[in-house]
Amino acid sequence: MARNKFRIAVRKFDAFESAIDKIWDKFCEQSGCDLELEAIPLDLHPLYDTILKDEGLKNGDWDVSLINTDWITEAYASKSIEDLTSYIENNSPEDFPNGWSRSLLYKQEFDGKTVALPFHDGPECLIYRKDLFESIDEGVEYYAQYGKPLEIPKTWDDLMQVAEFFNRPNQNLYGTTFAAYPDGHNTVFDFCLQLWTRGGELFDENKKIKLNSEVSIEGMEFYRKALKSKAIHPDSRNFDSVKSGMAFANGNLAMMVNWFGFASMCEFLEDSKVKGKVDIANVPAGPNGEGSSLNAYWMYVIGSGSKHKDLAYDFIKFAVSAENDKLLTLEGAIGCRKSTWHDTQVNDEVPYYYKLEELHKNTRSLPRMSNWSDIANVIDQLVLNVINTSEDIKSILNRAQKEIDQIENI
Repeated sequence: MARNKFRIAVRKFDAFESAIDKIWDKFCEQSGCDLELEAIPLDLHPLYDTILKDEGLKNGDWDVSLINTDWITEAYASKSIEDLTSYIENNSPEDFPNGWSRSLLYKQEFDGKTVALPFHDGPECLIYRKDLFESIDEGVEYYAQYGKPLEIPKTWDDLMQVAEFFNRPNQNLYGTTFAAYPDGHNTVFDFCLQLWTRGGELFDENKKIKLNSEVSIEGMEFYRKALKSKAIHPDSRNFDSVKSGMAFANGNLAMMVNWFGFASMCEFLEDSKVKGKVDIANVPAGPNGEGSSLNAYWMYVIGSGSKHKDLAYDFIKFAVSAENDKLLTLEGAIGCRKSTWHDTQVNDEVPYYYKLEELHKNTRSLPRMSNWSDIANVIDQLVLNVINTSEDIKSILNRAQKEIDQIENI
């Protein structure tokens, strides 16, 4: 493989791709770097396969990759990524670490080492059409039908009731959606959100993963019923978070629980039909829980097999500067710096951007486990069995628990 190229594995998303291209051009202009950038956009599974399963970071196929918090522990444990600690000590990024919320730094810290820098953020939240909720006519009609005011849903049951009200297939408007595409991520996130927002925990008192709790049963009973509801978008089972976000931006959804970035995208996307009509709120809760959000984010890592490690660090240090974090945001992704969250221009474009700091105060994260991909596959199949069969949910959870027990005993 010719090494006059600098290769970056990128999560396929227009905003990611355009931002990295622009940042690379600026970097080369300022540094004099004459390597050609080869930034390859990949969907989730192909990205995971090439950087970790096929050891692309370890064997030098990739100089830099975007990696999410689900995979970072595996990447570290398999020695696929470079330890950045000495680089940071000798030449730290601008305002490191104070320029970021602590919630965007700890996932990439192992044994006192830092192995990645934050790239793209945005916890899950309730994204909704404020023009619909603020409409006097809609409010009057809702009260006539349900005998109570039209309000932003605070519980999952409220979400589905409001979704039924706004569900108007003849207008190509649907009440809500769930990203139920089986990719080992979206369904897993939904399982955890249903668990956490109902007061449940993923681990038992012995620090073992427990999937078959009463709270899990309650959450999956809701999820099965919701996925069968006529109030959700008919393509929900084929939606990942990106396709859900595009449906919302196209004006086809009244509400959705999704990553903050898909609210922001509605303000930047040229073809957005809901620009200026969007706002966010906390994720709904179960009857005995509270609206917790899920914090997962993307990071830059350097491949342990890269032949351009010094250059790679110089690039990612440059890429996470305040100026380039804002550039990333204005391209339609979500910057990670506090300065970006409170930037006047950014909040002029996205009037709810400042709410990111508050969202981060009430987030939960998936566990850091080197075998998380195997565990996530079990949860993914569990959720698929819930929504695609009529099998007793407790039986589904018990069977999944046995698989988890086998994985944990390896």
